Amino acid sequence: MADIRIVTESELRKVVSLDLDTIDVIENGFRALASGGVVMPPVLSMAIEEHHGEVDVKTAYVPGFNGFALKVSPGFFDNPKLGLPSLNGLMILLSAKTGLVQAVFLDNGYLTDIRTAAAGAVAARHLAPEVETAGVIGTGVQARLQMQAAHLVRPFKRCLVWGRDAEKAAVCASDIALATGAEVEVMTEIAPLVAQSQLVVTTTPSTEPLITADMLHDGLHITAMGSDQSGKTEIDPYALDAATLYVCDRVSQCEALGELRGAREMGLMPATPPELGQIITGQMAGRTDPTDITICDLTGTGVQDTAIATHVAAHLGDAGTVIST
Repeated sequence: MADIRIVTESELRKVVSLDLDTIDVIENGFRALASGGVVMPPVLSMAIEEHHGEVDVKTAYVPGFNGFALKVSPGFFDNPKLGLPSLNGLMILLSAKTGLVQAVFLDNGYLTDIRTAAAGAVAARHLAPEVETAGVIGTGVQARLQMQAAHLVRPFKRCLVWGRDAEKAAVCASDIALATGAEVEVMTEIAPLVAQSQLVVTTTPSTEPLITADMLHDGLHITAMGSDQSGKTEIDPYALDAATLYVCDRVSQCEALGELRGAREMGLMPATPPELGQIITGQMAGRTDPTDITICDLTGTGVQDTAIATHVAAHLGDAGTVIST
């Protein structure tokens, strides 16, 4: 017989939130990924174009961790028209020693949202310069959380928001202002948003480039986290090629699912770029000059899921319901 703890989203929200401790947990996951010994298979990714949906399955074994996560993450982007969230899903935590299921986190994508935003903060911490103005492209949950997370490590005073829907952009701007205390403005065009920002985060499911090479300027850092399927792209390949430094969360994933895929298809950027974990550990150089233009491509890794799941498990206390099998 084995006990399995079932934990709901509302219970998980009381255990973990988007704070500096969580950002450190995700940073340590990237550090482990760069240190060797991690087993992380390719993302199992399935597009369901008929319903504007996708499903990703991610996992990773990290040496020294007591457990590993298996995460199922559906994204169905017409759901808001039905009054439903775009993202949901769950995480299963299994013992790294026996393979037995230890916990099921019915988080509806909450843990994925938190660890994704924390990864953006890690990228900003290690690659962005001092930030007076931050810009975000997109108006969904990640737009809000990415700015909240970035503010924890680069406390900007001003934030610019762009979205295709002006009303959604206004609501998003209001939420970001409330979460960060920054002055927030809605922009009607992307180019001036980029021009005025030292940090820009792209958070859309776009299939056409939103940022082009002519928008880049000295001292800019971009974190691109929307491209996690082979048909998506937010950054023009020539912009990637023009950057001083381009960094992946995982090269193999960015080649298949991220911004690097488009550049390689055009014959650009044949060299192997550094990974964020290598920047964190000092194996590779990051930003070396305030005028550098840096881009970090985040496709989302199984290591992040194992890191957040094991962190949550260690702080559950009596939360959840235990069932015996």
